[in-house]
Amino acid sequence: QVQLVESGGGLVQAGGSLRLSCAASGRTFSNYAMGWFRQAPGKERECAASIGRSGDTTYYADSVNGRFTISRDNAKNTVYLQMNGLKPEDTAVYYCARAPANNLYYTPRLSGEYDDWGQGTQVTVSS
Repeated sequence: QVQLVESGGGLVQAGGSLRLSCAASGRTFSNYAMGWFRQAPGKERECAASIGRSGDTTYYADSVNGRFTISRDNAKNTVYLQMNGLKPEDTAVYYCARAPANNLYYTPRLSGEYDDWGQGTQVTVSS
């Protein structure tokens, strides 16, 4: 059974940090690129960050570049999102997602490229 389970969300003050984790099961983790998406109320879901199968390549949305860091541990079947310098506009539900990728270095950015999704974890940043 394919499963992606996020954890680590919560309430934090502006300028604070959170670390999201996503534990994957059901498929060979290293065969997939991974992404963190977010969706704020009334807005479209957007890709905040993605990481290639090998972990050597990453993509960041302009809005989070320099503040967020995506990483993965293929031995633990887990992908992480370290979020520093959080802003109220980072408030959203954050989703982990998995995308099939033949290329080790490809970092998919569109939601349609992803096959499996977690249930989401709420991140709220107070001003």
